[in-house]
Amino acid sequence: MKTRIIAQSDPIAAVATLEIIRSGGVVAVPTDTVYGVACAVDNPDAIKQLYLIKERDALKAIPVLVGTHRQSENLAADFSKAAKKLAERFWPGALTIIVEKNPVLPAELTIYPTVGLRMPNYAWLLELMQACGPLAATSANISGAPSPATAEEVLAQLDGRVELVIDGGRCEGGIPSTVVDCSQSQISILREGGISAEDILKTVSLN
Repeated sequence: MKTRIIAQSDPIAAVATLEIIRSGGVVAVPTDTVYGVACAVDNPDAIKQLYLIKERDALKAIPVLVGTHRQSENLAADFSKAAKKLAERFWPGALTIIVEKNPVLPAELTIYPTVGLRMPNYAWLLELMQACGPLAATSANISGAPSPATAEEVLAQLDGRVELVIDGGRCEGGIPSTVVDCSQSQISILREGGISAEDILKTVSLN
């Protein structure tokens, strides 16, 4: 496979990305943190390919990026009151919300009863997902290797493994997302990242 690179500013970038995603392919795209590899969330074969590209352990679930609040609610069996409060307050942004997954999601996405959802603070990607739907997505690196902040760093690891890399320049990188488990009656902060535990708890406690 020959990997293509298209500048994000190129008018054909979104069209080319959509074509590959809709045909069951995997692409590398910039986000508000690092570059990610992404595919359609409802395509089991594409998700399997994503695992192979990254050499990722099947025990590690693939997170899902969403472009709208409605998409997130459709992916959940139960998008709890706490999850809604957090999404309304902190999305788009550095917050991953774990919820009970909708049983229609492919088993290849996660072997667990939950799924992690995030709305990235990246306008180009949000607009893309409003056209193609949510994306199964994780960092564009071989598992265990450094997460790439540029298209060149993506190619250094994944050249020939993905069909397309969208070059959006250097990603901001930095602090990872805060991860909050909202799948139970009491929330649990699994990782404190860009959003403080104090702000999470304060938001959830609001009437």
